[in-house]
Amino acid sequence: MKYIIVGLGNFGSSLAERLTRKGHEVIGVDSKMDKVEALKERITHTICLDCTDPQAVSHLPFGDTDIVFVAIGENEGANIMATALMKQLKVNRLISRAISPLHQTVLEAMGVDEIVHPEEETAERWAKKLNMRGVVDSFELTTNYNIIEATTPKVFVGKTIQEIAFRKNYNIVLLTIIKMVEQKSIFGTSKKEQQVQGVVSTRTVVEEGDILVLYGNIKDIQSVLKA
Repeated sequence: MKYIIVGLGNFGSSLAERLTRKGHEVIGVDSKMDKVEALKERITHTICLDCTDPQAVSHLPFGDTDIVFVAIGENEGANIMATALMKQLKVNRLISRAISPLHQTVLEAMGVDEIVHPEEETAERWAKKLNMRGVVDSFELTTNYNIIEATTPKVFVGKTIQEIAFRKNYNIVLLTIIKMVEQKSIFGTSKKEQQVQGVVSTRTVVEEGDILVLYGNIKDIQSVLKA
């Protein structure tokens, strides 16, 4: 896919680099040359221009870009101006970063396709990780339903998926298991890496140290983690 990331601060630059590493074509745009120069070797393309200037913005290749992401975080006014220009140019899909509740209200009034709050979302994920014992990571689908990565409770160790019966006994779904597998580097040293097991069968045995990827109501998941 092809992305245009507007604003190469900490969040925008990290997003641009990660998308590039995943094989996507990324154009990073910022009004500050030092930020553009710092990323020119790490993402597909970098451009220095003022995204609040209609004439400058009109030269960007929006026609064949799948997603435009306005990641400007330090200046709400610049974020709103850039977002408004992208909306006016009718980009395929527009995502913008909100800094405050009032900022979000303005973006919603513009009809932005999706609004993100990186700091709040990160804080929420950490709150869940710290609040529930054994949680490695979490992804909120709705207020009540989450996908959770959790360390295996001791009561499940040595049992098969059929014996545990997540759906029947706990009303949750086991999506997959992540196992820690020992790998050797080119220097001969050993280290453990995570390996996703894909779709697990009912005969799969849960081992100590496994990470369970679970989906369900957060209350049901909490009951499993307390097992």
